[in-house]
Amino acid sequence: MDRIIVRPSEGLTGRVEIGGAKNSVLKLMAATCLAEGTYHLDNVPEISDVTTMCELLSSMGMTVRREGRHEVSIHHPPGIVPEAPYELVERMRASI
Repeated sequence: MDRIIVRPSEGLTGRVEIGGAKNSVLKLMAATCLAEGTYHLDNVPEISDVTTMCELLSSMGMTVRREGRHEVSIHHPPGIVPEAPYELVERMRASI
């Protein structure tokens, strides 16, 4: 092929769903340890590191629920144990 010919036509329409970024959501999940409250995260990818982070936060005394396919709700009550079990941390592939 020597060239590509582009001709004007009607505008494009449609919808593209952008997948969530693992490295961003893991940092947001870790940040929920900083202050009490309830946090809702959308566009959360369904991957093993996110599942491990959910388990890690739960082990510290936080309540973590999947609210839908790509949504996570995290509740940080008073008095969590700010220590992560090593067996969960060593499963993480991301660095936080």
